[in-house]
Amino acid sequence: MSKIQIISDKNSRSSNIKKSLIKILKKNVVKKSNLTIVIGGDGFMLQTLKKNRNSKKSFYGINSGNYGFLMNKYSSNNLIKNLSKAKMISISPLEMTVSNKNNQKKKHIAINEVSILRQSRQAASLSIDYGSKKLIKNLVSDGVLVSTPAGSTAYNLSVHGPILALNSKKLSISPISAFRPRRWKGKIVSDRSKITIKNLNPKKRPISAVADNIEVRNARVINIRTSKKIRFNLLYDRNKSLQKKIKIEQLRNETN
Repeated sequence: MSKIQIISDKNSRSSNIKKSLIKILKKNVVKKSNLTIVIGGDGFMLQTLKKNRNSKKSFYGINSGNYGFLMNKYSSNNLIKNLSKAKMISISPLEMTVSNKNNQKKKHIAINEVSILRQSRQAASLSIDYGSKKLIKNLVSDGVLVSTPAGSTAYNLSVHGPILALNSKKLSISPISAFRPRRWKGKIVSDRSKITIKNLNPKKRPISAVADNIEVRNARVINIRTSKKIRFNLLYDRNKSLQKKIKIEQLRNETN
């Protein structure tokens, strides 16, 4: 068990799973090196990954939250078999660089999405470029969202953005309650693209930029790109991989 680290959320359900897990691991050998078991919900997993962004470890999530899209279901009877046969997928986060109204720059990573949100009762007024191309000159909306494939079934799906296959090498740019142009549905772009979002009227229409759950207020210019230097290795039970979960959501979305 020396090579297995257990990180647990602080709620009672997570604590109970951790106690059970320790007993099981003391009696069994798991043939996985540099393994970290994360017990909690999706938010706790995102938090843990970010704290370990330079780690070479593999992360196996056990859900003790609500939906647990990034996690595995806990089974005390099948835990050792599931851990031994778990399959690894690697994902890279987005890197968000924000210049605020005081020309200060702040950087954060986002595993699911970067959300640009209006900060007051006034709608946001945004221009969006990707690479050298002008995607939209002036989007008047509640904001815009840039999603990774791993995050495309989360907030992105709630704003009617497309679900992206995990190996698609794409990013989704989706408007949030677009007012003008009213029928703009967004764009799917290469994950090699540098996306630049500018606030066209920062005094009257302030905006905030949010990397998953980390907010930077009074943003003027936001640059977003995939950080290929960072890779998170996630482990999933063989019959419930992240790819399969995304595919199920895709099929469910198409039939609704």
